[in-house]
This record gives sequence, C-alpha cells and structure tokens, in this order.
Amino acid sequence: MSSTVDLAKTEAPTVAPFAHPLDEFYAQAGRPFPRITRVSGDEVPEPYHHLLVHQRDMTPTLKAFHKDDIEIEVLMRQQRGDFYFREVLLRLIGDRKIVEFGAIKINLSLFPAAARRDILQEHAPLGQILEVHSIPHSSRPKAFLKLNADEFIRGVFRLSAEPVLFGRRNTLLDPQERSIAEIVEILPPA
Repeated sequence: MSSTVDLAKTEAPTVAPFAHPLDEFYAQAGRPFPRITRVSGDEVPEPYHHLLVHQRDMTPTLKAFHKDDIEIEVLMRQQRGDFYFREVLLRLIGDRKIVEFGAIKINLSLFPAAARRDILQEHAPLGQILEVHSIPHSSRPKAFLKLNADEFIRGVFRLSAEPVLFGRRNTLLDPQERSIAEIVEILPPA
C-alpha cells in the first residue's frame, strides 16, 4: 500500500518516519520537502529493485554492482550527544560517479572506539566501516520510496530534468536489536 507525505505543504516541520532522518536535514536547511511516496518492494522497477529490495548493506551492494570501491562526500553534518547525523553522496573511486544520496543518523555509543573514530573522520561509508571492524549487524529496510527529484536532489545528482527516483529507508541493528543507524538511501536515475 502506498502512502505519500508532502512536507512542503505543512507549516511546521513534520517528521515522516519513512523519510527520517532526511526530513530533519530539509527542515534545518529550510528547504521544502520533496513529494515522497512509500511503495511496496514489488513496485520498485529494475535496476532499482535489485539495488534496494534486499536486507544487505548498500555500500557492498553498490560496490558489487558498479565493480568499483565507494567513497563518501559529506554535504552536511551534525552531532547531538551520541547521535551523529550526516547527509552524504556515495561516489565511485574510479570515475567519481555519484551512486547514492543519503541521510544517516548513527548511534555512536553502540560502536567500538576505533569504529567511532573512523565514522567521525568521514573517509569511508558506514558499510565499509562495519566490514573493516567486523561489527555484527543486520539490515532491515522499513520502507521503499518513490520521489520526485526536487531542486536540491537534482543539484546533488547534477540533473537538468525532474526524474522520478527510488530509494529506501533502512535501519541497521546490532545483535541486541538496538538501532545503530537510521538511513534514507536514494539512487540516481538509471
């Protein structure tokens, strides 16, 4: 069942559970929120379906699909106590192609010190850090998303048209089922 939120038409910032933490970045920047529809996994077309509709981390999934290593470019960051928020682009190392725009909320208190340092150094995507530090976790997509690219997202992907994009809202859990990260992952046009 699809559900839509158009936060751009609300007077006060609204938290949309299936768009969190992306909604917080938009509210803080004073940007109108894009129209986002929650869709079933069956409604996500290829190649997005292959890249989004699974219970794996996105970094290794994108790395395998594009046959290249991934790096991050941080667009915005904020730390509130043990919670570290960042809005990022994931890029291929080889040709610097952008393969994902994302917003993430990380619970630093649930990571060992070395992994926390790596997260805060902002040199690698979280999926790579989890792998390097052998941190046990599971990936649980909470929603699959269809959205009209707004001016901001068109800008980060360097698009002139207004394409429909696909993404997901994912939660990474530790073995005790505590949320180590909440993520919105949006893919560029195929």
